[in-house]
Amino acid sequence: MELSGGRRRPTIKDVAAVAGVSRGTVSRVLNGGHWVSPEALTAVQSAIKSTGYAANRHARSLVTGRANSVAFLLTEPQQLLFEDPNFSVLLRGAADALAKRDIPLLLMVAGTPAERRHVTDYITAGHVDGVLVISSHADDPVIASLLREHIPVVACGVPLGYEGRVGYVAADDVTGAREMVRYLRDSGRRHIATITGPLDTPGGVLRLKGYREELGRAYDEGLVAHGDYSRLGGQRAMADLLATRPEIDAVFVASDLMAAGALTTLSAHGKRVPEDIAVGGFDDSWLAATLSPALTTMRQPFERISSEMVRLLTEIVGGEQPAAVLLATTLVRRESA
Repeated sequence: MELSGGRRRPTIKDVAAVAGVSRGTVSRVLNGGHWVSPEALTAVQSAIKSTGYAANRHARSLVTGRANSVAFLLTEPQQLLFEDPNFSVLLRGAADALAKRDIPLLLMVAGTPAERRHVTDYITAGHVDGVLVISSHADDPVIASLLREHIPVVACGVPLGYEGRVGYVAADDVTGAREMVRYLRDSGRRHIATITGPLDTPGGVLRLKGYREELGRAYDEGLVAHGDYSRLGGQRAMADLLATRPEIDAVFVASDLMAAGALTTLSAHGKRVPEDIAVGGFDDSWLAATLSPALTTMRQPFERISSEMVRLLTEIVGGEQPAAVLLATTLVRRESA
């Protein structure tokens, strides 16, 4: 086969000749490097670069029985892919980590029952080697379907209902929530409310758990409002809190996007932030620093989460057992609290 301009596409034979090894050795390097000496591995890798060789993915998939691609699956309504800044950061990080392994990434969204059926059918037909599941919900039917078909899966966040069966990478939601509430209390706030995420998601459940544990005996169910990780959900939950508990002087919001909505409501009600009510978020997405006032929040290490998810998934595809990684969060102080 020729490239544009009449130049012939380099082959395994060319790589072998430059490296001074057999074609079989080159093939073993391309398929994982097993049973190849360090010297031969270095020689082949150097020859690949110098010749400009690019593996034929279709031919490789026929040999290995793999699709040589990975799915990034968002189990949320499509609009959240564009509204929630966290998803784009995770997507970019996963794509970068997979690119280093020469593996393409397929973006899939399954926010409705019909979308879930179509996505599950596509994945289980063998078009991808594994799935990175983003924003899974408790007892997620997509995860159940993938597990039945023995598809390697790694979740972002604790996969509620599938702990022990699905690998995952998560920020330490409980400790992060406790640190934020402790910070608000130490700054003199005494009536600290919270706006939770959906209680069928790990962030919704575990950040509420941290809030409750940190308050201890001072925990008051009436200071808890529930959101849906959207800006509008944050607006509505904040309005409910102001109507029912006007004495609140701080609010811990379980995502930056909901915190943006809460700030809109507080401004509409004439509340000064942080003078009247302090606001703390969770994520430290790019949105946090652009809000007015800029948002005090808990930073999730999104790039590390993405790279660790890819690492765990490639290990499972290679035959390893599912594993879990828990990463620390960091308090970022800005003007809102």
